[in-house]
Amino acid sequence: MPSERVIPHVRHRSVEVDGVRVFYREAGPADAPVLLLLHGFPSASHQFRRLFDALGDRYRLVAPDYPGFGRTSAPEGFAYTFDRLAGIVEGFLVRLELSRFVMYVFDFGAPVGFRLAARRPEWIAGLVVQNGNAYAEGLSEGAREFTALRPGRPGAEERIRDLLTPEGTRGQYEAGVADRELVDPDDWTLDQHFLELPGRKDAQVALAFDYHTDVASYPAWQAWLRAHTPPALVVWGRHDPFFPEPGARAYLRDLPEAEVHLFDTGHFALETHLPQIAPLVAGFLDRVWHAR
Repeated sequence: MPSERVIPHVRHRSVEVDGVRVFYREAGPADAPVLLLLHGFPSASHQFRRLFDALGDRYRLVAPDYPGFGRTSAPEGFAYTFDRLAGIVEGFLVRLELSRFVMYVFDFGAPVGFRLAARRPEWIAGLVVQNGNAYAEGLSEGAREFTALRPGRPGAEERIRDLLTPEGTRGQYEAGVADRELVDPDDWTLDQHFLELPGRKDAQVALAFDYHTDVASYPAWQAWLRAHTPPALVVWGRHDPFFPEPGARAYLRDLPEAEVHLFDTGHFALETHLPQIAPLVAGFLDRVWHAR
């Protein structure tokens, strides 16, 4: 008889980093291959809870909430830029003494993660990219218009705040999804709960106005990929309205040996295709962890 699978214990912790109380989830054996999970907008580490259940018994999974997201609390006057988020994540990893990991980047996790990789390239044992863009061709027309928004332009802030409504949050989960019954409504409900906390929408507006710095950094991140050639697994919802399919294939230009898997779903591909994606991530971790 096959042995029963052990359901992992997920630990919920927090640590102080430069005045920010960083909340994070962690599971798995301390000596197992490490997977750092960097979440997207408008979510937080809770977006990975099903992946924790799938992989947290065999691998060490670590997922922080950024300042302005989830259960992490930042002091008044915190500067919400992607550089600052990356700096907090870097300090968080120093506090946990994590200096080698496979990095899973999704959505906002890409600009946070690639900044981290540029600062600490020796930490990166491999790269899992799930609808995390680093190429101009990976921006839809709507995304290009969004990244062009600037403070003070008529209607710019209003357009950002329209995305922070319950309808806007739900739409990000359901757009491009063939079977919406596969998407747990608790996902967007929980995201919206955190968005409604005091100061959270202001933080998201600031980050939206800072997103153009990510696009400007694409050439530098691509150069980093070419220079360091990390093993890479790309899993992508091909009907993502923000980051369409060409963004996934573009990684092959700089990482020709990367694995690319496309799924008929939208932005939050884990919501609908976790049974397909989790084994790919597990197999990738097994291959790359001892390879370098």
